[in-house]
Amino acid sequence: MSDVDYGHFEAGQEHDGVDQLHQAQGSEADYNNQFGVYENDHHADTSTDYNHGTHVEFDQGPAVHYEADDYTNYSHDANVDDHVFAAEGSENAHQAEFGQMDALSQRFDTAFMNGTEFHGGQAGLGMASN
Repeated sequence: MSDVDYGHFEAGQEHDGVDQLHQAQGSEADYNNQFGVYENDHHADTSTDYNHGTHVEFDQGPAVHYEADDYTNYSHDANVDDHVFAAEGSENAHQAEFGQMDALSQRFDTAFMNGTEFHGGQAGLGMASN
């Protein structure tokens, strides 16, 4: 007997996919300012004046005449001036930006086909697959 007593056939397709997206971005900014000023003034002034005078005059009769002058003049001037100026400064700025993007895309396609036949009689088993 060659008739088919049993038969099974299966065929199909599978489609699958993975999509993944990762995105990151950011920025930073820094600013620093440091400054110092020092100033010093000093001023001194002095002045000294000294006057001394002596005058002596003597007369005795028509023939004697005596006159003496003694005079001292002293002057002293002094001037002192100091000035100090110091300055320090520091300034800096920083700015950074970044962006990052990762993308993953994957597709999976599969196809299959299976078949089984059984023929009557003694061990008439056959298999077909693709």
